[in-house]
Amino acid sequence: MASKMPACVIDVGTGYTKMGFAGNSEPSYIFPSAIGVKENVGRGMAQGVDDLDFYIGDEAMNTPGYATKYPVRHGIVEDWDLMEKFYEQAIFKYLRAEPEDHYFLLTEPPLNPPENREYLAEIMFESFNVPGMYIAVQAVLALAASWTSKKAERTLTGCVIDSGDGVTHVIPVAEGYVIGSCIKHIPIAGRDITYFVQQLLREREVGIPPEQSLEVAKRIKERYTYVCPDIVKEFEKYDKQPDKYFKQYTGHNRVTKKPFSVDVGYERFLGPEIFFHPEFANPDFKTSISETVDTVVQQSPIDVRRGLYKNVVLSGGSTMFKDFRRRLERDVQKRVDLRLKRSEELSGGKLKPQPIEVKVVSHAMQRYAVWFGGSMLAATPEFYKVCHTKADYEEYGPSICRHNPVFGTMS
Repeated sequence: MASKMPACVIDVGTGYTKMGFAGNSEPSYIFPSAIGVKENVGRGMAQGVDDLDFYIGDEAMNTPGYATKYPVRHGIVEDWDLMEKFYEQAIFKYLRAEPEDHYFLLTEPPLNPPENREYLAEIMFESFNVPGMYIAVQAVLALAASWTSKKAERTLTGCVIDSGDGVTHVIPVAEGYVIGSCIKHIPIAGRDITYFVQQLLREREVGIPPEQSLEVAKRIKERYTYVCPDIVKEFEKYDKQPDKYFKQYTGHNRVTKKPFSVDVGYERFLGPEIFFHPEFANPDFKTSISETVDTVVQQSPIDVRRGLYKNVVLSGGSTMFKDFRRRLERDVQKRVDLRLKRSEELSGGKLKPQPIEVKVVSHAMQRYAVWFGGSMLAATPEFYKVCHTKADYEEYGPSICRHNPVFGTMS
């Protein structure tokens, strides 16, 4: 039974939460996944009042006297009491929605423990009395979001690279099902690139106020950085024509109110380069993102490998660097071609393997791909057929949410 009101789509990530209504192309609200609670909660009479005294998002980080806590770590909820409070303000204060009138689409990371789905079901059905809900895997929603690209096929088979602020995952999906045993995570994401740019600037620039250095690094990362095809040639270009490639960033010192300027040079291409040379920033991790993608596909069942290579989908803010798609496609194709050539040599030329096409898909909705995929699918009539309803929950209990049927392969 379809509800007249649009479904609410909420994607809680490690760094940021994206929320809005199904059918929209962008989330209505984006704010940090943080909650601020009173530091010294008293006992006794005031206890009930203190329970309601908390902030979420930017307010949580900026209100004095409140301790900022993060209920989600690496995509997985660690504190369900805080999470319930977080949802409470998200729904009532931001979305201004009456949960009893809306179906909900919520997201979960790959390999989320099934118990977590039960906790989420209990919160949504017991505390908020929602009429129905569906828990979607983020990677599957990112695949659905890629259908907006002219180059992409409408398929739920592909290899998703989801890179946000805290962590990067490479997730193979076959026919809408995540191949859990083949998922790899890379300890390089947006935050690491910001720290790396900050470190490069610190070594060279003296004028940046120390307390603003992280913010300046983030701005420079978002404004000026890109992925280059060849790091050695890029250095040569900058050395030959510094006027053409060096940029100037101007900021204001918050304390003295005086302007300061920063030369932005090699960090423009060195920042995102740590995806391809992680050892620049993390001496313990040396596997490039291209090698990780290749390994993930090679470990997947043999009959889906071609489909995975042909549909490598980018998702999340840290995949938005200029030419990231090109470089990744080139590097993975090189590895694949080399392997085919080697197998031909080993067979003495008797085996002529079929060439394998590597295609990396980027699209307009990449930054909020997971949320947008959810918004798109929750706007279809089929969504209401696969939702778990309040009636099901009352009859069978929270275990119904352990399994969420795959949907979205509509033509």
